[in-house]
Order: sequence, then C-alpha cells, then structure tokens
Amino acid sequence: MKAKALVLIIAGMVMLAGMSVADQPTKKQNKGAEKIELFGGKKGKIPFPHHTHQDVLKDCNICHADFPQKAGSIEALKAEGKLKKKQVMNKQCIKCHKKKKRAKERTGPTSCSKCHQKDS
Repeated sequence: MKAKALVLIIAGMVMLAGMSVADQPTKKQNKGAEKIELFGGKKGKIPFPHHTHQDVLKDCNICHADFPQKAGSIEALKAEGKLKKKQVMNKQCIKCHKKKKRAKERTGPTSCSKCHQKDS
C-alpha cells in the first residue's frame, strides 16, 4: 500500500515538473507576418498591420475563430460560401474600430475607404 502511494506521489511530481517545463517558452512564438495584404475586391487591397493587432488584442481567436491562420483563408471561405462578402470587415474590423473610437481609445479606420487602397 505504501509503495503504491509512493509511486503515485512520484508520478504526480514528474507530471508537475514536466508541465512547468512545458509551460515555459523555449522559443519565440510564430506570430505570422508583421504586415499582411488582404484581398479587397474591386475597392482595392487592404494593408493589414498584423503584429499591431496582435499586440492590441492579445487573443488571436478574436479574429481567427472565424477563419484559419492561413494566407488566403478569408477568400477561400467566401468562395466556399462559408463567409459572406464583407462579413469579416463589417462584423469584426469596423465594429471593433468603432467600439474603440466610442471609448476614446486609439483605433484604426472606421470606414471602408480608409482601408482599401486602389492600385495606382
């Protein structure tokens, strides 16, 4: 009985020790590209300061709950009918920017034309 309890205690200690080592960052997290250019349709491309958004939002799932962390994923989901046109920009981007503006916080553009850039 004592041997069994000792084995369980040792196993628990090993698990805890392994967890604390695993929880410590051993290498820099891949944060993706610093800046991304999103497809903006006829209105023009959208330069997106990716790292700035990561620093402000802290939680990648705020955006990436709707689309995977993969280049071209928004357009692919639109083509598959899983995202509606403007769904991400209107329901997430502009909505968040307007909320921050109302709170008198620093924010990004709150209108379509401020983000979309037509090629010259």
